[in-house]
Amino acid sequence: MNINVERIGVVGGGSWGTALALLLADNGYEIDLWVYEPELVKDIKQKRENTIYLPGFSIPSNIHPYNDFEPVVKEHKIILMVVPSHVYRSVTQAIKPYLADNTIIVSATKGIENETLLTMSGVWKEVVGDKKTVFSCLSGPSFAKEVARKIPTAVTIACDNIDIASKLQAMFANEYFRVYTSSDVMGLEIGGAVKNVIALAAGACDGLGLGHNTRAALITRGLAEMTRLGVAMGAHPITFLGLPGVGDLLLTCTGDLSRNRTVGYQIGQGKSLDEILSHMKMVAEGVKTAKSVYHLSKKFNIEMPICEQVYKILYEGKKPRDTVKYLMTRSLKHEWERELALYQQQLEQGM
Repeated sequence: MNINVERIGVVGGGSWGTALALLLADNGYEIDLWVYEPELVKDIKQKRENTIYLPGFSIPSNIHPYNDFEPVVKEHKIILMVVPSHVYRSVTQAIKPYLADNTIIVSATKGIENETLLTMSGVWKEVVGDKKTVFSCLSGPSFAKEVARKIPTAVTIACDNIDIASKLQAMFANEYFRVYTSSDVMGLEIGGAVKNVIALAAGACDGLGLGHNTRAALITRGLAEMTRLGVAMGAHPITFLGLPGVGDLLLTCTGDLSRNRTVGYQIGQGKSLDEILSHMKMVAEGVKTAKSVYHLSKKFNIEMPICEQVYKILYEGKKPRDTVKYLMTRSLKHEWERELALYQQQLEQGM
C-alpha cells in the first residue's frame, strides 16, 4: 500500500497527541489536530501554544487545530488516535462516518476498556468492523515533554502488515525519534497498559519510603505479570523484553514525569484516590486500567499479585503497607516456572 501523504490527522490534543503532532510537523507534514476543548483551539490559533496540556512549546503554522472531527479525519489517509482509553469507543464512533477505505490508524493510546476488557485494537475492530482500515500501534518509553524537547527517544510501531509498519517507521523517524517495527500489536497494547498499573505500585512504594531494592524487585516481577497476561492474550513473549515492555515499564515506574507513578506516590503518602484525581487535569491511565487488568487476570486464570493488590488499594480500600506485607509473605516459588510453562505451550502450538 502506498502511504505517501502530505497531511496527517491527529485525534487528541492532550500532551502526547500534541507532542506527536509537533514531531510530525517537524518532519514536514501538514497536521490537522482535533482538540476537545473549544477554548484550547482558540489558544492554539492565537498563542500558538497548548496552554493546558503542553505549555511552553511553540506550535508551528503547519499544525491546524479544530474542534470538529470532519476536517481532521475526512480524506486523510493516516489518522493518529491519541485519546484516553475510556473515551476511545465514543470518539471512534464519532469519526467513523468520515473514514475512507484503507485509512491507516496509528493508535498511541495505552489502556484497556473497563466494560469489555478489550484493548484499543479490539475496540476499533468492534466499532469500525465494516470499514477497511488498517490498524497499527505506537508504543515505547516516551514522555511527551521530552519528545517535544527533541530529547532522543526510541519507540516501536506494530502492524499486522509489516510493510505498512516499515512505511510508518520512516514517516515518524528523525534524528531525535528512533522507531523500530514489530508485527505484535497485542504485545504493544498489553505492555503499554500493564506498565501503568505497575507504575502505580512503584510510586506507592516510593511514597511509603521504601528503598531501591523494593522498587527493583517490583519492576522485575511486574514485567513477569505483564508477560504472563500478554502471552495468554496472544502476544509474543520477546516483545516484553523490548521498548514496549521493559523499556516503557522502567520509564513509567521511575520517571518524575510519570502521572501514574505520581498518583501511586501520593497514595503511598496516605492521600485518597478521589483527592488526588480531583487535582489532576490529565489522565493517569493506570487507575482505570487496573480494573481491567484485574478482571482479565481472573478471566484467563493468571496470577498477577502486584496488579491485584493495586486494584484492591484503588477499589477496595486496602492499605498500601498491608499490601507490601502480603506480597512479601506469599508462598515461595520458582521465579519463572509459570512463564516457562507458557513458553513451552507456545512452542508446542507452533508459535
